[in-house]
Amino acid sequence: MLKHPTEERLAALGLTGMAKALEEQRRQPDIAALSFEERFALLVDREATERDNKRLLTRLRYASLRQNADAILDRLVHNAHRLNLKGESLRKPAAKRQKLDAEPAK
Repeated sequence: MLKHPTEERLAALGLTGMAKALEEQRRQPDIAALSFEERFALLVDREATERDNKRLLTRLRYASLRQNADAILDRLVHNAHRLNLKGESLRKPAAKRQKLDAEPAK
């Protein structure tokens, strides 16, 4: 996939959160309904969140709280990026297959 020059420039400036948010906005068809200020606010919020998460992770690593840091990092990563998906979950059929595989043959 080709990168947009603006995304490359944001990454070069160290604004990776904004670059990721811009890429995500491009993939959302209904984003045009938002005003420039609203879209820009989303970019700035994403950058601030990325920086806060990075700062917190650095502090947790420095504190040598290995297990707690891993658990908090998992929570941050889980909450930081959400995609709105449509359709049936793929986990349900996988869970059913695992359950059927685990049952002894009759």
